[in-house]
Amino acid sequence: MRVWMPVPDRDFDVTEVAVPWHVLTLAGHEVVLATERPGTRPAADPRLLDGVVFGRLGAAAEAKDRYEQLTRSAAFGHPVGWADTDVTEFDGLLLPGGHAPGMRQYLDSAVLREQVARFWALERPVGAICHGVLVLARTQDPATGRGLLADRRTTCLPKYMERSAYWTTAWRLGRYYRTYPAYVEDEVRGALADPATQFERGPRVLTQRGTEDDDTHAFVVEDGRYLSARWPGDAYLFARRYLALLERRTAG
Repeated sequence: MRVWMPVPDRDFDVTEVAVPWHVLTLAGHEVVLATERPGTRPAADPRLLDGVVFGRLGAAAEAKDRYEQLTRSAAFGHPVGWADTDVTEFDGLLLPGGHAPGMRQYLDSAVLREQVARFWALERPVGAICHGVLVLARTQDPATGRGLLADRRTTCLPKYMERSAYWTTAWRLGRYYRTYPAYVEDEVRGALADPATQFERGPRVLTQRGTEDDDTHAFVVEDGRYLSARWPGDAYLFARRYLALLERRTAG
């Protein structure tokens, strides 16, 4: 099966792109990257590869290895364009996150939201992680005029995580961890009909992550064909659960 994964030209999260790509391609599926303009070779947030502060707080070594493999793939070198994509040709959609300034190209794009709305109407599996949930929160269903997440259960980057990362690094990096004045969680909650029952923050964690072999500290929310996760520490569980969604669609 084919999965469409739009990304910005730069600054996407290493783990949230590379881990789902690895899990899905290992299972025999095709992940097609898309940038705003076709053929633009994208680049992950370099701080996450080198270490955010004093070589710390970046992506785990395992995820960086997956990203290195991704950059050597044909999909990475020849992405399709957001507007040029016929979304009906894809079986799934994945919306990764990231917080650095280059993400605004992706998070603010009306063209991308139009394409996401078209895909959502197909009723095929959609997965979003971290800031990627904002794309859905900002997208309306043209048929109803309501937000795509209005009636869905979801998670996203929790406010306490975003605030903690900002407070820890602001002395050196300024607003690097604050993509927008509003917290991601606040904007996502605002897109829900009943945030008190629909938003799920998950267990409180700051440094403990799920891994390829251990989901103890990972968390995702599945609501029908929609799957969401909070941060890079959920990426492996997110990828495996999304793979299961795809394969259930095939079986059905």
